[in-house]
Amino acid sequence: MIKKNFKALDLVARAEANLIDEFREIDLLEMKNLEKVLNAFNDCNLEERHFVGSSGYGHNDIGKEITNEIFAKIFNAESAYVSPLFTSGTSAISHTLLGILRPNDTMLCISGTLYDTLKTVIFGNGKDNGSLKDFNISYEQIDLVNGDFDYSQIEDYLKSNKPKMIYIQRSRGYEFRNALTIDKIEKVCKLVKKNSNSIIVVDNCYGEFVNDKEPTDVGADIIVGSMIKNIGGGIAPTGGYVVGKADLVEKIACHLSSPALGVETGSYLLGYKQILQ
Repeated sequence: MIKKNFKALDLVARAEANLIDEFREIDLLEMKNLEKVLNAFNDCNLEERHFVGSSGYGHNDIGKEITNEIFAKIFNAESAYVSPLFTSGTSAISHTLLGILRPNDTMLCISGTLYDTLKTVIFGNGKDNGSLKDFNISYEQIDLVNGDFDYSQIEDYLKSNKPKMIYIQRSRGYEFRNALTIDKIEKVCKLVKKNSNSIIVVDNCYGEFVNDKEPTDVGADIIVGSMIKNIGGGIAPTGGYVVGKADLVEKIACHLSSPALGVETGSYLLGYKQILQ
């Protein structure tokens, strides 16, 4: 007969007891964000008819329209564009950069090294495949200092330069650093707004719902993310989102679909039920 050993169970019980305050804080945060999402559903009058998909051009797709409206409310923003045509977080970010930036503009990243895939989006791979470099869009970078923004260097830079875009990568990516907190993002957004008219874009991948505020609550003009990460809950099968200022969301949608079509086109036969779940 196998002798039962309860040492592991005792260890788990003691660990849970020691972490009770942390678990309580997480539960409270979960309830706050659940309330925010359910309120958005109610305010937008979400009904079962909105779950039905569309085909063809996707004009007057009520599921798409209400999903965009719900995301805008959740993120306290003017507008949102949620689309399965974004194939990944990198795809959504790429369309954001190329939708907003124009030749001779400058993009300043203030959160250090980017994801590997974004390096190709910015610098290309020598094949003239539509990178920022191919459009003569400049990229500059200010590294983090001990896991936080280099506020003094950012301020000095903005006093003598006028970048079109300030870019922040919230998660650690493949770097050995902590994710950037919402408090740090709020502080640096205030600094940027005080010293420039630059558009603040935040890569929000993995950052959704880990606080009771999102970057759009604290000064970001556009946030971008993937539906197969936090906000998709392991249920959404594909897609991405952009949320923020209405004119910027429209520019990004125009890059994804067409300058003639913007957010008005794009069908999805499966419907938006799983994305909304």
